[in-house]
Order: sequence, then structure tokens, then C-alpha cells
Amino acid sequence: MKYWRKPLDADRKKAPHGNVHVIFERCKGCGFCISYCPRQVLEESHEYNRKGYHPPVVAHPEKCVNCRLCEALCPEFAIWNTLDEPETDEAGNQNSNVNSQK
Repeated sequence: MKYWRKPLDADRKKAPHGNVHVIFERCKGCGFCISYCPRQVLEESHEYNRKGYHPPVVAHPEKCVNCRLCEALCPEFAIWNTLDEPETDEAGNQNSNVNSQK
């Protein structure tokens, strides 16, 4: 999907990078995580788990932005995300969404 505009601070901010983890034996193969991933990070595995389902595998880990939608949609709690690195600005300072108290 190509956007016709970009954020004003796109040159200063970097999207966070996430890591997707899947518990193969817990997955029931519903495919929600694959279907609704906005970045198409996951795809169906060719292997079967013990239940006889095709669990998802991480096909494009570099595309993950840690939106955690796959984690929220999984009815079996078989998938979770971790943040790869904290977001930093150009000076190397860690940014946070919490307002600092003075």
C-alpha cells in the first residue's frame, strides 16, 4: 500500500521493530493473525502441529512494527510480540509517550 502523503516528522522518527513469537502446539490454525496483519509479516506453515493444524510462521520479520494486532486477535493466546529496540531520536535519547513531571 502506497500512501500519498507522509508524516512531517518521518525523517526524525523511526518505526519500532517487533519480534513475533508463536507457540506452535497451542495454535489451532484459525488464521486470524495471518489475515489481519497490516504488514503481512506472517504466513501459514507447511508443517502440522500435534493438533493437525498449520500454525503461522514469521515470513517477513523485518516488516513487523510491533502493532500487536496478531497478539490481540489470537483466541488461543499462542502468539505474542516483543519490542526489538526502544525508539530513539537523532541525539540518541529514548522517547517515551509519558509526559514528564517537572
